[in-house]
Amino acid sequence: MNLDLVDVFCKGPLSGNPLGVVHGGGHLSAEQMLALTRWLGFSETTFLLPPSDPAADYRVRIFYPAGELPFAGHPTLGSAHAWLAAGGVPKQAGKIVQECGAGLVEVRQDGERLAFRAPPLIRSGPLSEAELAEALRVSGADPASVVEAVHVANGPNWCLLRLASDADVLAARPAARAPVGTDIGIAGPCAAGAGADWELRTFFANGRGQVVEDPVTGSFNAGVAMHLFASGLASGSYVAAQGRKTGADGEVFCSAEADGSVWIGGKVAMVSAQGKLAG
Repeated sequence: MNLDLVDVFCKGPLSGNPLGVVHGGGHLSAEQMLALTRWLGFSETTFLLPPSDPAADYRVRIFYPAGELPFAGHPTLGSAHAWLAAGGVPKQAGKIVQECGAGLVEVRQDGERLAFRAPPLIRSGPLSEAELAEALRVSGADPASVVEAVHVANGPNWCLLRLASDADVLAARPAARAPVGTDIGIAGPCAAGAGADWELRTFFANGRGQVVEDPVTGSFNAGVAMHLFASGLASGSYVAAQGRKTGADGEVFCSAEADGSVWIGGKVAMVSAQGKLAG
């Protein structure tokens, strides 16, 4: 059983969201996978397994400190990178098909980046008054800066507060605690010269109910991109920045294509490969 440490959505060395990828852990129970995830302390840890769907190249189980996720973005790109680095060869050149709890997710090699096809939203529409109040409490965003409050769930149950500016996003002061299962994100357009088009931050509750800010979040970026492109707030492509308040410097490339698909991409780097794990 081996462990890779991977940096996802990185802009420079050690600037993205770290991910642990376990090879050869098929004998582990869900409880053991969760325990290892909590011990490593990353936002997520994934476990690469043989596919059960003949259309897939590999299967992945994705865990975060509060349980298992059907889909997550940075684990998707990081797992694909680790699978390729370990000698994986996709059935179709240039197209990797990942099997996860949400079904099949397509990943493509896009120059020096990897990109995944954003899965469809499983919940959209405006937040209720109670949901908006809780999203404001957890994120610490200024209510006066909120332009829109909507669901952008695609596996994780993301709630999006669209704020007036990137300055409003960076000024938010999140709460210390929230119920397990909380997934709140905020996004705002960047000022000219910021080096990105949108600034994002995300907050989730770990297994102890503590609010954690994620360095860079692929699933939330996917949900935001689906919403922005569908509502005409973005077109073609844009770059999102995330992680500045955590010490990261994440860079996410979002694009909409003529067939209606939305792609979320970024650079992925191997930090440590094939470290041996006991058990």
